[in-house]
Amino acid sequence: MIDRRKFMGAAAAASSTLLFPQKLFSEAIADNDFKILPKRIKKGDTIGLIAPGYAVKPEVLENAIKTLEKIGLKPYHTSRIVGNHGYFSNTDEERAKDLNEMFANDKIDAILCARGGYGCTRIMSKIDYNNIKNNPKVLIGFSDVTALLNGIYKETGLITFHGPVGSTLDDSYSIEYLKNVVMKAKNKLLIENVDLDAKKKIDPEYERYTITSGTAHGKIVGGSLTLINALIGTPHELDFTNAIVCIEDVEEAPYRIDRMLTQLIEGKTFKNASGIAFGVCAGCNESTNPLSFSLKEVILDRIKPLGIPAVYGMSFGHVENNFIFPIGIKAQLNANQMTLQLLEKAVD
Repeated sequence: MIDRRKFMGAAAAASSTLLFPQKLFSEAIADNDFKILPKRIKKGDTIGLIAPGYAVKPEVLENAIKTLEKIGLKPYHTSRIVGNHGYFSNTDEERAKDLNEMFANDKIDAILCARGGYGCTRIMSKIDYNNIKNNPKVLIGFSDVTALLNGIYKETGLITFHGPVGSTLDDSYSIEYLKNVVMKAKNKLLIENVDLDAKKKIDPEYERYTITSGTAHGKIVGGSLTLINALIGTPHELDFTNAIVCIEDVEEAPYRIDRMLTQLIEGKTFKNASGIAFGVCAGCNESTNPLSFSLKEVILDRIKPLGIPAVYGMSFGHVENNFIFPIGIKAQLNANQMTLQLLEKAVD
């Protein structure tokens, strides 16, 4: 699960300075010198459900529970997930406490976010990262959970997983990749896109195209474009250097996608990424402005000049078929074949 020698070495290096040990640890993570693999999920394991952002409707929670049971897992949640605090599931303190306690509870084997929404960035400073380092577990989610996945990886080295939340997991393709990525400890895994139905094949938002051909190698980072941008200027800002950056979003007009991509490009490290893989940006090709660029035109205009191997239309995002990819694991992106291959195991 953990490379003990690297762990002890990192711990010794961190304790050797009284001035900013966490900064040194984060720099080690950024350099890909250290990672913690969580234990793989097995049938019969207990999965803790949390709602670190928006509130969960009772029927959505019930469906998530049924889906987990169908896979052979035992769902568990506390009373904090039920109810509303405005648009959140609970207060910042209680949502952070739920996450912290799920990691600390030795009866919980893995953690699945029941939904996204908004609110994860509000609890980042309330997370007990030492607790997570000492109790590593699979954590799965997407959308707003992008902040938790990348922030926890950066702070602790724990490999986290961008994939379906409880409200979107009930899909055979998504379940297949959940099993392949977090239940089977494979050293290598080729992730291939789902076959599109006739309707999606003519939908421009699902169009699959190579932006820049080539093959890229690097650790995977990313998720929701909105949340990637929301982390800029915070202690959890992503470092894209030599990374394969996975990007998706939902219901953002082309000009907003343009603005967010431009902000990344003008930033410190995005131009140094090794590859870029867009999922499906659902609802992002619509605009009330008749003179608007299309989503595809924006992406080609912003990304192609970088000269980095890049593709659009892979099977992840706010869509029915959503494969899981691990944050922090080395992978290969083939922009010509539109495949993503994990080059090392993501669970122990």
